[in-house]
Amino acid sequence: MQIFGFFGSILGYLLWALFYVFQNFGVSIIIFTIIIKFVLFPFSIKQQKSMANTSRLQKKQQEIREKYANNKQKANEEIQKLYEKEGVSPAGGCLTSIVPMLIMLGIFYCVAYPLTNTLHINQEVVTNALNFVNSIPGFSATGASVMGTGVNYQEISLVSTLADSKALIGQLFTNSTDAANIEMFVNGFNFAGFNLLVSPNSQGIFSVYILIPVLCFVTSVATSLLSMKINGNSQSQQGCMKIMFIGLPLFSAWIAFSVPAAVGFYWICNSVFSLVQTIIMGKYYSPVNLIAKNEAQHVALLEQNEALVKYEYAPVSYSGDKKQNKKNGKKKK
Repeated sequence: MQIFGFFGSILGYLLWALFYVFQNFGVSIIIFTIIIKFVLFPFSIKQQKSMANTSRLQKKQQEIREKYANNKQKANEEIQKLYEKEGVSPAGGCLTSIVPMLIMLGIFYCVAYPLTNTLHINQEVVTNALNFVNSIPGFSATGASVMGTGVNYQEISLVSTLADSKALIGQLFTNSTDAANIEMFVNGFNFAGFNLLVSPNSQGIFSVYILIPVLCFVTSVATSLLSMKINGNSQSQQGCMKIMFIGLPLFSAWIAFSVPAAVGFYWICNSVFSLVQTIIMGKYYSPVNLIAKNEAQHVALLEQNEALVKYEYAPVSYSGDKKQNKKNGKKKK
């Protein structure tokens, strides 16, 4: 997981700069997510085009597989030739999927580890502060790893503890710059009536904080449904795919219920802006529109090539045709 921490540390400079300007972690996350979405938008377009090109060739692929049903090797060779002829790479969307995923995970680690990845405080100093706080009766910065995530949320828990007892900041962080940054940082986690340092499970299911995991689930499902509708595969979710379709949003909602609200808030922002991006992609870059555009370009290219062919006049002898017709008529008689 060190690579994700590395990306989180890099992206943390941007998040800290935004926080320094807006003095609010919630607002900073919103602006931060918008900026990242703009940066990743070209990758999303390339991925969408790759999906559209693959979809365009599905019928031809099926015909090849039926033709060479008894020879899979030959079928694969012919499909590869088809890809080369059409200029389509079946793995074209892989890179465009991997890069955004790395960045998204980096953002998550940036939010989950605010002291080391956002404020860039030395890890040893943070660890010593955690150990000290956990040893004080009545104080704690617990944040055990949530099952299945491999992420420890003690840093956000420590920020929450420091917000409640600011006198500890100067004792735990002797560097004056670090202490000043932390003091400013812990004052900026109230957003729209929510304390983003509070975990929803600590408030109970009937508190307003239950909206965090609920919105995580709803926005995630809405984005997936819209994406399937735009890509024309809304009827293809069967078996384990349906389980994943509901299971993954439920899992993210359960995590959002168990961890500080700042993490769940980031996921909500990411899902909402992903939903907006999906709508834009559907309007301008849906598979149907891209396939129609490719076909139109293909037809235009054929017409252009035909226009380059030199026209040659070849006169027809009608008298000769009449004589030939008479001869053919006599033969029939």
